[in-house]
Amino acid sequence: MSEDRVTLIRERLTTALDVHDLEIIDDSHLHAGHAGARAGGGHFRVAVVSPDFAGKTPIQRHRLVYQAVGDAIRPDCIHALNIKALTPEEVQDH
Repeated sequence: MSEDRVTLIRERLTTALDVHDLEIIDDSHLHAGHAGARAGGGHFRVAVVSPDFAGKTPIQRHRLVYQAVGDAIRPDCIHALNIKALTPEEVQDH
């Protein structure tokens, strides 16, 4: 089931954004017993690099990611996303 959610997140982000790099990690096992986990929702870390984030604040970048993932953000699918959203230039600077 978790692989299906990773695939869903990947497909939605790559469809909505010009993704140069993407890493998705399922951290659901770290949240066993958590209220969101009881409903079946997963916890994921997403690191996405896209020029679409240029000129945007961190909140605006997170909104783009949440909009892309859309209706999958619900208690029985994706309970939480930890988002790192960078431009290609910001990656080069690190």
